[in-house]
Amino acid sequence: MNTDDKKRLLREMLFARRFEERCYEAYMERKIGGFLHLYPGQEACALGVMEAARPGHDYVITGYRDHIHAIKCGADPKAVMAELFAKESGCSKGRGGSMHIFDTAHRFMGGYALVGGPFPLAAGMAKAIQLKGGDEIAICFLGDAANNQGSYHESLNMAALWKLPVLYITENNLYGIGTRIDRSTAVKDQYKRACSYGIPAEQADGQDIEAVYHAAKVAVDHVRSGKGPYLLELLTYRYRGHSMSDANAYRCKDEEKEWGKRDPLIILRDQLIAAGAIGEDDYHAIDKAVIDEIEQEIIPFSENAPEPDVAELERYVLAENDPWVRPAAGGQQ
Repeated sequence: MNTDDKKRLLREMLFARRFEERCYEAYMERKIGGFLHLYPGQEACALGVMEAARPGHDYVITGYRDHIHAIKCGADPKAVMAELFAKESGCSKGRGGSMHIFDTAHRFMGGYALVGGPFPLAAGMAKAIQLKGGDEIAICFLGDAANNQGSYHESLNMAALWKLPVLYITENNLYGIGTRIDRSTAVKDQYKRACSYGIPAEQADGQDIEAVYHAAKVAVDHVRSGKGPYLLELLTYRYRGHSMSDANAYRCKDEEKEWGKRDPLIILRDQLIAAGAIGEDDYHAIDKAVIDEIEQEIIPFSENAPEPDVAELERYVLAENDPWVRPAAGGQQ
């Protein structure tokens, strides 16, 4: 990564942080409803991995902490925010909400509410790539707690057996909802679990985007070269509770303080300042520009977007409910 890459990624991480913080505020303003799982603290994971891949070309799937992954793939941030606002202009037409962001045009194949659900879906995408002979890979992001699901073991076994072009990313933020990893998981270092299936794996610092990028580059190159699956564990930390309903009373304040010192934005900012690439004023100018974009473009777009028409309540539930695919009387499907 050269200096220009790092400066661009600093802006992307700042955008991710301010976007998620604005989601928090909109939720408190009751403009966003339902479930909301935020990403502050983990920005270097999604952005660093996909910087090493081909966003919009490779297939990406994740769990319900999915906004930033979609945007990095190429989804319009206005459409993502509008989806959170449950508007027709949202990327899922206002029907999915926070946990079901989709942008298939950019090969972001969705966020999923079912813990562990994306594991087999990523394997399926990788099998389709293999059968078609494409050069894409499938990338599956999930938290550490998902690795205790049976779908994890079944999927890794099949991926290894068939040498599927799939990269599994474990965003290890140490907690599954409110349960710390050492109280729920016998093997705390998640990358070690992949050896059961003969899958190469590595662990990297998920707070340093340059470290993430270099580890992800090795992983991506391995998978894309036809050598089969790879698992990359990124050690990270979420700065908010599991979701908006989480009071976050279970975490030690000293632990939070220590991880706060390793904020991925500050790590990259300080690297650029030390290299003389930017100054403090430049950093604040980038931050202001990001906030202005969110407040002047993204939020107004979402607030003013149309509500879904109640007459289309049943549309998208079943294919036959969609007039675009429903056959005319006497016609054929």
